Amino acid sequence: MKKLFAEFIGTMWLVLGGCGSAVLAAGYPELGIGFAGVALAFGLTVLTMVYAIGHISGCHLNPAVSVGLWIGGRFSGKELFPYIVAQVLGGITGAAILYLIATGKDGASIGNFAANGYGEYSPDGYNMTAALITEIVMTFMFLIIILGATHKNTPKGFAGIAIGLGLTLIHLISIPVTNTSVNPARSTSQALFVGDWAMGQLWLFWVAPIIGAAIAGVVYKALAPAQED
Repeated sequence: MKKLFAEFIGTMWLVLGGCGSAVLAAGYPELGIGFAGVALAFGLTVLTMVYAIGHISGCHLNPAVSVGLWIGGRFSGKELFPYIVAQVLGGITGAAILYLIATGKDGASIGNFAANGYGEYSPDGYNMTAALITEIVMTFMFLIIILGATHKNTPKGFAGIAIGLGLTLIHLISIPVTNTSVNPARSTSQALFVGDWAMGQLWLFWVAPIIGAAIAGVVYKALAPAQED
């Protein structure tokens, strides 16, 4: 239960920090943080949580990460479903807090609420194929970074920096395409509050990240220089 509660808190922080920066601060007149600021915010949420809860739960914060670590031989299959449930519930809680804040002024509108989308709901109009490729490849690379940075042969204590900056780079590349998911829990939390089109497109942001993570688990397991403990 300690592990699950840690995953709940961590995913709540990821959504509140990452999506919160997009909803509340990205478009603020003249002083908005823009795409780069949102990308950095997502990276910082993961970086801070790696050091806060990594020693408790491993700091997955993402169903695709849990799947990739399981396939890569780093995570027990019996813990997979409970982790995913905790992550999704944490994400929804973060989105609920963000909703209460975002609607706390006169005339407020949540807009797309940092939801992920493709086609007319892509920030720059990218189609479903582009979105699918982007989410698969970006999640694949995210898992390669995670599996590599946490390998027993790598220097200790620096994994959080590599993983956080990796997620920042992923957002810098892919925010214009899909608003960047690489995380089904993050996508679900925002889609639930937007409804309509966001729920209709949510399938892609579960399927693509899990495919990318699964491929990365297989590839890195083959590349790893030594047998994992």
